[in-house]
Amino acid sequence: MESAPLVAATEKGLYCPAGDFFIDPWGAVRRAVITHAHADHARPGSAHYLTTNSGRQLLQLRLGPNAVVEGLAYGQRVTLGPVQLSLHPAGHILGSAQVRLEHRGQICVVSGDYKTTRNETAEPFEPLRCHHFISECTFGLPIFRWPTDAEVFEQIHDWWKTEQARGRSCIVFAYSLGKAQRILAGLDASIGPVLGHGAVMRLIPAYQLQGIALPEIAYAGLEQAKATRGRALVIAPPSAAGSPWIRKFGPVSLGMASGWMRIRGLRQRKGLDCGFVLSDHADWRGLNEAIAATGAERVWLTHGSTAPMKRWLHEHRLNAGEIATQFHGETDEPDPVIDLAAADDATPPISPEAP
Repeated sequence: MESAPLVAATEKGLYCPAGDFFIDPWGAVRRAVITHAHADHARPGSAHYLTTNSGRQLLQLRLGPNAVVEGLAYGQRVTLGPVQLSLHPAGHILGSAQVRLEHRGQICVVSGDYKTTRNETAEPFEPLRCHHFISECTFGLPIFRWPTDAEVFEQIHDWWKTEQARGRSCIVFAYSLGKAQRILAGLDASIGPVLGHGAVMRLIPAYQLQGIALPEIAYAGLEQAKATRGRALVIAPPSAAGSPWIRKFGPVSLGMASGWMRIRGLRQRKGLDCGFVLSDHADWRGLNEAIAATGAERVWLTHGSTAPMKRWLHEHRLNAGEIATQFHGETDEPDPVIDLAAADDATPPISPEAP
């Protein structure tokens, strides 16, 4: 397997030999630099963790109170061995970071997961110039182009009002870290009561501590569920789908907010009434724009549709390679890999349309 200078692909994840540390390792290591607190990037068991100041509490919640977690301000440089390291906003979730490494005049940036457009619950993405760029590519196909947030929230609000008229509570499935807070920040709470699953409620204080304005919502316990039947919108993680937990809300309409909802047919296969295309990752256009902005002489692709994205970059005379990782997807818990070739609206991997 090829590896980018400064960073090697190992059985425990991306490793910087010169600095003797790992980035988002999937095994226990001595020193781990963590881009963000989603479970496919932040694994327990390492001796020491380094992440951003604003993401530190989220990572501590993920790893438990005994984990040794150090925070670093965005843009602050530290020296690990001969390597200068700094963390820069990735725009994915609160505290998410790109990792910039500099050694002997060479600069390598590991993107983690990122989103290039505005996200009110995360620090805005910062383009970084570098020689080597390791880019996520979760949604690295031309079919993945996101609508505006205004369009998506109009759809959510219309659904909510329509289901209220039918006497049904709305349950929107959204990943508990990042997506749930983003939905909460964009909802018009004047429409009706908003409830949160326990997994969602647990993370709200970490956002409020960082100055992210989120409306107060009630815990989706039995009493509140009964009191708000037919009127409430409930935010819950995808793991709650199909569970007995849903029964307490009475008649319900089920929706999901995810970039994967761009694929027609997935909604039906998951037994959903509505699908909302809302992602915390860059879409096809965002990936291309971010890669171009780096000016990198070599691009390394990981997490997702790496092979078609690599072909696309080669066609546009960019030097690109792939680095395999254990998980990929838009997730704070592993999600089944989607067969894009079997999707109803899957298009050829490479579109003649320019990015």
